[in-house]
Amino acid sequence: MTIPPSFGKKATLTQVPVDIIRNAPVTQPSEIVAQSAELHGLCLEKLDPAGISKLSPERLMLEIERVVNEIANEKRVQLNAREQKALANDLVNDMLGLGPIQPLLDDDLITDIMVNGPYRVFVEKAGKLVDADVNFRDRRHLMAVSQRIASAVGRRIDESSPTVDARLSDGSRVNIVFPPLALDGPYVSIRKFAKRKIDFKKLVENGSCSVQIARILEIASRIRLNVIISGGTGSGKTTLMNAMSRLIDPGERVITVEDAAELQFQQPHVVRLETRPPSIEGTGEITQRDLVKNALRMRPDRIIIGEVRGAEAFDMLQAMNTGHDGSMSTIHANSTRDAITRIENMVQMGNLGLPTSSIRTQIVGAVDLIVQIERQRDGVRRIVQVTDVAGLEGDVVTLNDIMTFSIDGESHDGKIVGHYNVSRSRPSFHSTLTYFQLDKVWVNALEG
Repeated sequence: MTIPPSFGKKATLTQVPVDIIRNAPVTQPSEIVAQSAELHGLCLEKLDPAGISKLSPERLMLEIERVVNEIANEKRVQLNAREQKALANDLVNDMLGLGPIQPLLDDDLITDIMVNGPYRVFVEKAGKLVDADVNFRDRRHLMAVSQRIASAVGRRIDESSPTVDARLSDGSRVNIVFPPLALDGPYVSIRKFAKRKIDFKKLVENGSCSVQIARILEIASRIRLNVIISGGTGSGKTTLMNAMSRLIDPGERVITVEDAAELQFQQPHVVRLETRPPSIEGTGEITQRDLVKNALRMRPDRIIIGEVRGAEAFDMLQAMNTGHDGSMSTIHANSTRDAITRIENMVQMGNLGLPTSSIRTQIVGAVDLIVQIERQRDGVRRIVQVTDVAGLEGDVVTLNDIMTFSIDGESHDGKIVGHYNVSRSRPSFHSTLTYFQLDKVWVNALEG
């Protein structure tokens, strides 16, 4: 079969079979690696791109296996059935997926994929980082896959624009850093999109929280408290927000604002907004702050901000203070007290003339509850603090820890064993609990 000359360039996207390249020196490719690379090119020359586009993945796999077997016999290259299938699988992944990391994306047990250059790939499984034991053929192969990811969402990645945030077709979030910023790169970080819908029952089963915490957070969502979910990178903030969102009334109009869309709300009336980076000329940028301001004009019942990072914190507080109860957001902070300080600092970033006392008054008036979640040393993402933003004493924000997690030790399998300390003092939002007739349910939840 003949193919257009331009298709031949795709040979740079191919991958040497994993079981071959693992045993080959990185700097001095062996003869078998060279033969395998040659087989890749010859297979591509045999395949008609117009015909490929019409085949199902299963039919394409069979066709490529046939071509691989035919060429291997023709060139007298010794490949057993397993090696031929691996080569065919690599070709399919390069044509339809993301090369050697496609099997990692298909593995539901993997939550994060980190590519540190063409020969080092790590994944996170069960909260632990492990070597994935897969490789790209070379730096050019990795660059080609990276550019394919960026171009799929209309963005550009090269030396003149060396960083990009993108999203895969399944919703997974991707960050790419190119040379010269990436010394051994390119570097690719993928936060996978969870296919399974997480609810509080699943969080309890995973050890992320107790039944008590699940109940009080369910109540918080039902009575439309404004909630900030705080934690470090990869601590499970978005997962927790998705779980809380399942309690939102289906009749409410919910508007989400995100840098990279990853929230999975189940309600029928959800309006999703996503930021836009500047063009190559440096124009056309739409920030989270622009979207939050616009969301206020769209008659929202709740505004959900994926993550507050800058001056949009001021607009978030404005939204929470102007009748949009039940709004939620996440923030990077190490504790609930630190979250208050972070919000205060971010408001000052965009409103330099606003006095500290005024900012703290707005925070206390807007935020009802802060939930702290962290990934602990046993790999479990665990809620460690639930804090009521109680009020102001002078210029100091008063916080009341409703629940805090204390570590008692470890089990024989390395899992952290601990308990929650519960405060039964009346929360600042007791009147709201009474209004929704859930004050007794709240007390029962605290008593377990």
